[in-house]
Amino acid sequence: MAVVTLLMVLFVGCVLTAQYVIVRLQPGSISNELRTWLASAQEDEQQKQQAYLHESMDTMAKRLGQMQARLLRLDTLGARLAKMTGMKPQEFSFDQLPAQGGPYNPVAQQADVTLDAMDQQLASLSTLLSDRSDKLLALETLLMQDSLSKRMLPSVAPITEGWYSSNFGWRIDPFTGKNAMHEGVDYMVQAGTPIYASAGGVVVYADYHSQYGNMVEIDHGNDIITRYAHASKLLTKVGAVVRRGQEIAKVGSTGRSTGNHLHFEVRYKGLAQNPVRFLQKAAS
Repeated sequence: MAVVTLLMVLFVGCVLTAQYVIVRLQPGSISNELRTWLASAQEDEQQKQQAYLHESMDTMAKRLGQMQARLLRLDTLGARLAKMTGMKPQEFSFDQLPAQGGPYNPVAQQADVTLDAMDQQLASLSTLLSDRSDKLLALETLLMQDSLSKRMLPSVAPITEGWYSSNFGWRIDPFTGKNAMHEGVDYMVQAGTPIYASAGGVVVYADYHSQYGNMVEIDHGNDIITRYAHASKLLTKVGAVVRRGQEIAKVGSTGRSTGNHLHFEVRYKGLAQNPVRFLQKAAS
């Protein structure tokens, strides 16, 4: 584009120089045909320049329209990210122009802005917008994955009332009187108290167990499983997809139990973990 512009300028310069020389040195020898030809050449050149300017302006207008669409998408994406991260609405007002100001310090000898320079600036800005858009989309994906992972971790207490009657760890077994490992926590509550899923997942067991009584087992992915034992009634079945906080059973005293309570376990790769640690981490 720059080469074409240069050739056009050189052509116009040659025509004007030739006209000036002829008029200056031999003003009486110019025929009407020559004058007509020179005028026609100038008019053609002006028309070409006008056509070039219109074409350049149309191209820039299209680019500006594309950039406005990208900016609108970035504003929408930015608002979503602000909401996901818990930012205050007033911290980032995406529907308003950013505030600007400062003293005016003009450049001493400022060159005129050319169409080629503007075209280069638009191309650079378009590339920058695409890069920022890709990075923000990647950040949104990571935030969504993190949010989903948190929902799949045991973070809600399965019982909203009551108290621990037996904690995780070694204890005296209530049936044998011997030291034994207690692989969960017991919630002392009344029969029929709702039992809630501590995290979202898929039910992989919902039946009677000789030790656990009526038990629900939920697979949360990433090798994490929760168990809800000794229920009086099961409200879900194998294969069901449950949400965090969804009611899945009623408290009872089935299986190896001395009274109404919920036995709650968290297992990672088959090994029992202290459920209280998960709940405390979620609360913090």
